[in-house]
Amino acid sequence: MKTEDFFYDLPKELIAQEPTKKRDHSRLMILDKTTGEIFHKHFYDITEELIPGDCLILNDSRVLPARILGKKKNTGAIVEFLLLNKISENVWEALAGPGRKAKPGDIFIFGDDILQGKVLEVKSDGNRIVKFFCNERDFFSTLDKIGQMPLPHYITKKLKDKERYQTVYSREIGSSAAPTAGLHFTNEILEKIKAKGVKVGFVTLHVGLGTFRPVKVKNVSNHKMHSEHYEIPKDTAKLILETKKNGGRIISVGTTSCRTLESMYNKEKKITASSGWTDIFIYPGYEFKIVDALITNFHLPESTLIMLVSAFAGHQNTMNAYYEAVAKNYRFFSFGDAMFIR
Repeated sequence: MKTEDFFYDLPKELIAQEPTKKRDHSRLMILDKTTGEIFHKHFYDITEELIPGDCLILNDSRVLPARILGKKKNTGAIVEFLLLNKISENVWEALAGPGRKAKPGDIFIFGDDILQGKVLEVKSDGNRIVKFFCNERDFFSTLDKIGQMPLPHYITKKLKDKERYQTVYSREIGSSAAPTAGLHFTNEILEKIKAKGVKVGFVTLHVGLGTFRPVKVKNVSNHKMHSEHYEIPKDTAKLILETKKNGGRIISVGTTSCRTLESMYNKEKKITASSGWTDIFIYPGYEFKIVDALITNFHLPESTLIMLVSAFAGHQNTMNAYYEAVAKNYRFFSFGDAMFIR
């Protein structure tokens, strides 16, 4: 398929710049992947779509407030660092801008000197390797104090509450972007879901900035997918196995959970606890082995995310749903509305 097959026109005013006042008050489009039928509800109606015996799989990764401003020790020059991957204890791979002001050996001061960083290396791709020296015991607590959320480039409005870019069940620190399908859930909705007889399991996939990387090739199959770390614990694998045996549906919350589950099966050829790095690229033609239903947001045109959704729901069904979402003024992208594909 061609990348242009996944294009749609989106008015800028439909890109959500902030979350809804209440998480579960976003709109919810229901898409039947068999018939192509579309229904319109709100996210707090999601319990009506779930059946006792279903299993909901959530990504519990937590976003690192990874955007920090540093002042160069000798010159006072301001450089913004965006932490990408942890290399070792207090050593991170990071983006730096402007990069010309962050050379090997340069030392930067962050947050009134509660944190310092030394540039160790400039990689061939321009990313920096930085070693941090923290005046407090916990590096992540320090980041919570001085760091900003690495919001996607299309969100230009400042986020007032950092927790609104975290799911209510986030716990494993490591993502550069939120698994946004989960932002609609509240603790109350999760309790209602469990009370209905729906099981809830967790996986971890740390979302990298590569999730926003555009597909630049004309032919979709030529795109090289970025790599992300995932983990499926034993309890979750057992839950999935039992649900499948009993005829229940595995409902993935988000494309990240979906990629994690499908990566596990492709790697192990069975349902089991698993961990590692995945660069799985799911686009039309892919046969799903684990996921039976999907909760997701509305994604960027020509992105790998809309390609995954198209693989799951069918290309024409997906594009029709997006055209209708635009026509009915749904809110798009990270802080936007949700879709349930059953």
